Formats: sequence, structure tokens, C-alpha cells
Amino acid sequence: MTQNPAAQKKITVLNQHNEKLVGVLHDTGSMEIVVLCHGFRSSKDFNTMVNLAVALEKEGISVFRFDFPGNGESEGSFQYGNYRREADDLHSVVEYFNGANRKVTAVLGHSKGGNVVLLYASKYHDVHTVINLSGRYNLEKGIAERLGKDFLEIIKKDSFIDVKNRAGNVEYRVTEESLMDRLNTNMHDACLQLDKGCRVLTIHGSADEIIPVEDALEFDKIIPNHKLHIIEGANHCYTSHQTELTPVILPFIKEGLQHPAAERGH
Repeated sequence: MTQNPAAQKKITVLNQHNEKLVGVLHDTGSMEIVVLCHGFRSSKDFNTMVNLAVALEKEGISVFRFDFPGNGESEGSFQYGNYRREADDLHSVVEYFNGANRKVTAVLGHSKGGNVVLLYASKYHDVHTVINLSGRYNLEKGIAERLGKDFLEIIKKDSFIDVKNRAGNVEYRVTEESLMDRLNTNMHDACLQLDKGCRVLTIHGSADEIIPVEDALEFDKIIPNHKLHIIEGANHCYTSHQTELTPVILPFIKEGLQHPAAERGH
């Protein structure tokens, strides 16, 4: 069923720290809303977020894509860690829509956003369809590639590391606190806290150059109600495989709409 294009409205939500989170609601008029969460140093305008929003909108499903603090148009300062804090930001968004007589029925996150939606579901237990797009299972990995192999010694000595681009300009600062936040975020433990009624779909590219596809297999081993889909040849941002995402994601979201949590005895 193809609908007319949804009205796109810019909406601001206050988080628990009184920071304004800015997002775009693709409003089809449906009571149900799917919330999309971007990854590290990204934004709501990342092409995967926009493409998925448009595809879901065409099916009559309302979508909200927003910027985490310190990213895109949202207030707050950018932080390297903040995994659990971003899960709390997502909670502020869910509460906002619940208060407006809407219902967030699914959350989807890409990369770091994939971690955030899993952490969210492990803590709040009020959204029962979760889509983890290329999230990282072991957060101790992938740090040396960005910060250098001696990152722990340097940060203990200087209390921060400035990450520079090829031109030598500082792109962002990693503080000791934010690094420890990441190192102390245990996805294995979080996944064990997921309700059995919480349906999780993990999608990963077989040629992901940032987060190895093996991480998706680890999630598959421990999440109780889990579906795994590997996209052959896809990289971390699905550069040449954007069109392959919707046919996997859409049925999973629709299935969640047909079997609300109440029927699962939550």
C-alpha cells in the first residue's frame, strides 16, 4: 500500500540534561512511529537514515530521525563515549511521542546507534522491535584504529587525545572519562537483559571495513529472540547496497505492528 508523501516536520525534544534534540518527523498520520538513530559523528541526515525514512513513509509508517547531542543540529557537546547516555536520550524521544498519544513501536540504529538501541531495550523494556544495523559487539575493539595503539598510556598521561584529520586539524577530543565510558559498556551483559519478547534484527555487511561481520555473529549467539541477516559485499555504510536494506527491515517492522507486546505477555 503506497501512501501520499508524508509531511516532514522539524521537532525539538528536551533530553534529561535540558539539551534540545532536533529531529525530523515523517508524519503519515499513523499512531505508530519508528525512531532512527545515527552512528558516531553522523547525523539524522546520513543517507541510510533518510532512505529508510522515505521507504517506511511510503508504506504509511511514520518515522522520526534525530540528532544525538553534539551532532547535527542538536545542542550539547560531542562526546566519544556516551553510549548509555544516548540510550537515555532515546528514552526522552520515546516519552515525548508517548505523551503526544503516539507509540514508538520500533527503534533502529546504525553503527554506534545500533549499540544505543540495544542498550535502550535492555534498560527500558518498552519497545519490542529493535534493529541493530552494523553495531559493535566488543567495544574494546576498534579504538586503536582511531586513537593509536598506545591510546591507554597517552590518555592516562595527558587525560585526553585529540584526533586529527589528514590536514592536521583537530576533529574531536577524546577525554579519559569518555574513553572509560566506552570501555565500561558491556554489550554482552546488556543483551542478556533483553526481554525474550523483544524481537531483534541484526543486519551487517560481509565486507564491513569498520566493524567486522563476526560481531553480528556474536550478537546472534546471545540475544534470545534474534534474526540475523548478512548483506553480501556490503561495507559499513552500505554504499552500494542501500536498496537491499528496506526489503529486510520493512517486513520485520510490519510483523512487530501485527503482534503488539501485549500479546506476548509482557
